[in-house]
Amino acid sequence: MSPLNPVLRKRSQTFELLTLLIICVILTVMKFSKSLISTLREEPKEAETKGHRLLLRGGFIKQLAAGIHIYLPLGWRVLLRITQIIREEMDRIGAQELLMPAISPREVWEESGRWQEYGDDMFRLKDRKGRDYCLCPTHEEIITAIARNKIKSYRDLPQIWYQIQTKFRDELRPRFGIIRSRQFIMKDSYSLDVDEAGLDYSYKLHEEAYKRIFKRCGLNFEIVEASGGLMGGGESKEFVAQIDGGEATIARCSKCNFRADTEAALGKGEFFTGEDIPVTEVATPERRTIEEVSDFLKVSRKNLVKSIFYTAPDKPPILILLRGDYEINENIIKAKFGFSYNPAGADEIIKYFNAEPGFIGPIGIKGVKIYADELLKDTRGMITGANRNGYHIKGLNIARDIEVAEFLNLRKVKPGDRCLKCGGKLQLYQGLELGQIFKLGTKYSTRLGATFLDEKGKLRPIIMGSYGIGLERIMACACEQKADDAGAVWPISIAPFEVYLLILNPEEPTIKKVSDEIIQSLTNGHFSVIIDNRNLSAGIKFNDSELLGIPIRVTIGPKGIKEDRFDIYIRETKEIISSSKAQIVEQCLKIKEELYRRLNV
Repeated sequence: MSPLNPVLRKRSQTFELLTLLIICVILTVMKFSKSLISTLREEPKEAETKGHRLLLRGGFIKQLAAGIHIYLPLGWRVLLRITQIIREEMDRIGAQELLMPAISPREVWEESGRWQEYGDDMFRLKDRKGRDYCLCPTHEEIITAIARNKIKSYRDLPQIWYQIQTKFRDELRPRFGIIRSRQFIMKDSYSLDVDEAGLDYSYKLHEEAYKRIFKRCGLNFEIVEASGGLMGGGESKEFVAQIDGGEATIARCSKCNFRADTEAALGKGEFFTGEDIPVTEVATPERRTIEEVSDFLKVSRKNLVKSIFYTAPDKPPILILLRGDYEINENIIKAKFGFSYNPAGADEIIKYFNAEPGFIGPIGIKGVKIYADELLKDTRGMITGANRNGYHIKGLNIARDIEVAEFLNLRKVKPGDRCLKCGGKLQLYQGLELGQIFKLGTKYSTRLGATFLDEKGKLRPIIMGSYGIGLERIMACACEQKADDAGAVWPISIAPFEVYLLILNPEEPTIKKVSDEIIQSLTNGHFSVIIDNRNLSAGIKFNDSELLGIPIRVTIGPKGIKEDRFDIYIRETKEIISSSKAQIVEQCLKIKEELYRRLNV
């Protein structure tokens, strides 16, 4: 991967040409009156977050169906600029771009075992001959299939391949606008190495590239420990932006530098022993949830035991026990027992327990292995379901009354739990995952037979890594983090246009002449410009300019022309700079340079 490698140098030269072509597309002039821009005055009913509301109101996106969006010209220009930054940084680490299909045959997914593991999240379809296909939610299988055909020797390694492609996941509850949707655009890259040291290097290359990408996009973020989830493998990190209403929950230690997604975070909880009392059955009519039962019996939620029944196709069912004041960590369950395990439906629960959900418990159950969270070990006097509708049991003694196959840490951390590193208290905050990097190891190469001959002629599996970035998530995050009450505030690096030219009385000949001259000067200065030449009131135009969040606004009107004094407004800081006509481009260049400097790259 040396920068002196002639193959890389040639690829870099090709990339520079493509970049110039992209810049030529992006550095354009658009007239508002001729564009597909429709701003909204009212609050969109479907908006779930601040960023979602502004993207809809500003005409950046339009929802076609739940979790499916149209990217209108302004939104698509933002995504194009994000794409440009990503391509530059991936090229910088020697990655090669390719494009894999968005549709894939069943067979390659069966080789990895994920055809079943993905479950209902995968869109599945049949062709006219009845053959099974899926819309790809990710591309590890396909990249591994390419590698097993193209990589033969250690001399062919290392490699980094990437694509920017549409992905599909059949989300149960699409939400937060473009943050969690059914169709989305990702940059996913894959490293192929001969050994763990090579994987470490590729992993670090991506970590540094991601830092530069998110900084160049103007985002505030931090790196946290993460779970590999269904991707599998080993070490994983997430790049997370703290925003209100984010879909991810992050645990942060108050004393040390520990940061982790709650799917990966482990903490030390406080043990609660309870009183040793006889087992008795108590009526709890229509009280099913932990909250309802604890309030009805006037006890702490620590005193209750949740019973969660899991089943999987062709595998024995399991019963998970958890203390009532904690939530189950589904990621741990799937990592321990398999990704095909899911909480059972009401019919299955009734079949095994002869009771409805909310009234089941571990006492007297046969033929089902029981696994309990470690905080339940040696607890006494606990309350659990009686396996009888409308009743619970008081006095459960874990060691005496049931047989637990294994005690594990099965819970999600909660505020106040102790950090395993230093003992400090854990705090939780909401965040948005922007990207994630994974060490896959040999999970896919072993299953799909992607091997190479090493220096001694021995056949070995390729060591792999996987690295993803959600483009729409960058776009949404910029809106969430930077926006104010008036509208979006786009970072200069990803703004759909750099200059908003607001023309008052656009049909007046003198104003039109001066406007044309300024437009020409700005385009000669390599600015992208949106021209508000609509015959509307000044108030509407100024409001729209705030809503769209273009970094620099230049106002042209009769008074400015007469006095040769034009207002240049900086959207981020709300500063207004006065300029003569001759100095507009120079002033805009200074502002542009300063805005880029603030990105801190």
